[in-house]
Amino acid sequence: MTSRNDASEVIAFEQVSVVREGRALLAEVDWVVHDHERWVVFGPNGAGKTTLLQVASSYLAPTRGEVRLLGGQRGSVDVRDLREYVGYVGSGPAALVRPYLSALKIVVTGKHAAFVDSHWYEYAEADWEAALDHLKRFAASHLADRAYGTLSAGEQQRVLIARSLMASPRLLLLDEAATSLDLGAREELIASLEDFAADPTSPSVVLVTHHVEEIPRGFSHMMILADAKVVAMGSISEVLTADVLSASFEIPLQLEVVEGRYRAWHSRAISDFYSDDPI
Repeated sequence: MTSRNDASEVIAFEQVSVVREGRALLAEVDWVVHDHERWVVFGPNGAGKTTLLQVASSYLAPTRGEVRLLGGQRGSVDVRDLREYVGYVGSGPAALVRPYLSALKIVVTGKHAAFVDSHWYEYAEADWEAALDHLKRFAASHLADRAYGTLSAGEQQRVLIARSLMASPRLLLLDEAATSLDLGAREELIASLEDFAADPTSPSVVLVTHHVEEIPRGFSHMMILADAKVVAMGSISEVLTADVLSASFEIPLQLEVVEGRYRAWHSRAISDFYSDDPI
């Protein structure tokens, strides 16, 4: 763990566990994220990834352990004062969006972490300009006047990520950002995240996924979870291996890297295809 006086520390977990009805959803996790780091939290369904992100966002209290967010220790600070510095995109916040609002209005309401109509708060011209800039950053400026409810799933995701940047957060949490997206929408989103990661002024990012194909280039750190526990953690190039994947998903997997992107497959699939055995 890093020093408690480390000003670059964005998230710090010390022996964090979440237990519900006697079952561990997260077990004794130690983890530190620093300013401008790009993290992937990876693992099979039910591994504890979303639980970890909910704790990191301050919306879920751990059963045991210590959490520090942006230098404030949970239990000693009002977490509501910290949340405006944390952008959180997931199924929970997405369900609160008013579908009749335009994409631009959805984004500008992120300044106050509000999901109500934009007339509930006063916004300066600079706020509207910033909202449009964030849409441009995720190749979504052409959606500005479109009602959110008329957008595709991929377009909605880009709007929500743009919205999460309105308060100039130090931390961006993305929970299964590419879920339900088709191939084209997924690749557009990943390209936007790669551009975002390449910008040294962008905040720290934690991306949750269970598909290696969804890992953008430019992300450097990884935590792999399985059965609520940390299986491996460190640089992606060192942590993400076929052996670790196979152990985490409990099936034999192969892994390759093509132009900085990952691909995994069941190791029996190819051998069975080329088998000489009669069918």
